[in-house]
Amino acid sequence: MRRSIQAVLLLAAAIMVGACDEQLSEIAGPTPSLEPTFASVQHEIFETTDAAGRTSCVTCHTAVGRTPAGGLNLDHAVAYDQLVNVASREQPTVFRVVPGNSDASYMVHKLEGRANIVGRRMPFNGPPYLTAGQIQIMRRWIDVGAPRD
Repeated sequence: MRRSIQAVLLLAAAIMVGACDEQLSEIAGPTPSLEPTFASVQHEIFETTDAAGRTSCVTCHTAVGRTPAGGLNLDHAVAYDQLVNVASREQPTVFRVVPGNSDASYMVHKLEGRANIVGRRMPFNGPPYLTAGQIQIMRRWIDVGAPRD
């Protein structure tokens, strides 16, 4: 009996994980492999040019020969340490990414164009190109604690 209950619980967990993956791919829009992990956000959002050919985040947020926009360097080697638990240069009382709290994370505010931001909604060089689903997946990464891996 005990093994039967364990088997049913494992099956239920597998079904729920599969359903979550399917839902993520449905809301990820132009980045169907986007997952709520830092590595995925780094590769699929920060470093990738969108389908319309608009430049990626690292175009403005790197330190190659200049100071990165907003003092935020999203180069692969330093991006995590530049984002998580780091005060925004524009709003020093607000962290760029607050692990476990996407609503308090300034990066989310900038991407969503909230009223409390300094300057314009990101990306600065054009119309917003992240979909609501992409932002939601980024929020999920933050809400689960913004793990490095």
